[in-house]
Amino acid sequence: MLSDITIGQYFPGDSLLHRMDPRVKLVLIFAYIILVFIPQNWVGLGIAVAFLVFAVACSRLPLRLVWKSVKPIIPLIILTSALNIFYVDKGVELVHWGFFRLTTGGLTTAAFIAIRILCLIAGSSLLTYTTSPTTLTDAMERLLKPLKVLHVNVHELSMMMTIALRFIPTLIEETDKIMSAQKARGADMESGGLMQRIKALVPVLIPLFVSSFNRAYELATAMECRCYQGGDGRTRMKQLHMAARDGWCIAVMTLVAAGIVALNFVIPAAL
Repeated sequence: MLSDITIGQYFPGDSLLHRMDPRVKLVLIFAYIILVFIPQNWVGLGIAVAFLVFAVACSRLPLRLVWKSVKPIIPLIILTSALNIFYVDKGVELVHWGFFRLTTGGLTTAAFIAIRILCLIAGSSLLTYTTSPTTLTDAMERLLKPLKVLHVNVHELSMMMTIALRFIPTLIEETDKIMSAQKARGADMESGGLMQRIKALVPVLIPLFVSSFNRAYELATAMECRCYQGGDGRTRMKQLHMAARDGWCIAVMTLVAAGIVALNFVIPAAL
């Protein structure tokens, strides 16, 4: 299960998404996150899904990677859908059993929310899949540069966010190793009640915290040995430049957003 979590991992490539300006990718990802919640009918939601499929095709990433990014949240999607199915009281009643009522509105709302969450996670994963941590740090710093007027240390904020994102796969791998070691010593983490399973995680969490602090100290020492002083006066080895492809991507996103907004006024809402 832990090996299926791919959040924060970068997969090198030479696709359209890999070659895009990281600042444009960040803006478009946030725009898509907002765009996913705008459609109020199936046609608009279908366009949002089609745009995501097109982006995945442009990234040239294996579909199994996209599936791995979505797989860990499947239980959350099922729980959210179940709550909406039985507690949304809209449309035609299909089944009535005690306090539970199954209606067409509940099914529609559950389907909408499930698809939105899937698009949200899969779309966000494309950012880290196609952008290296260093490039992502530079992009965040450039976009947050106006906050320097408010005396916000933009460089350190971007660095902390990127380091946290980068170490997610490392911590997952470390957790998997610790769990395997504890199981080899006879630890039982899969049987028993809820409290027993929680207690069985203590021998995993303690070494994980110790290892995390050790890694943090090692990283801080390495940065100090390299005379790291923050963002003041630092230059960049790679300069960020927008190209024609970035303009075309912005234009396509604008057209998709305009079309979805227009459809909300033309086609009746499904929710």
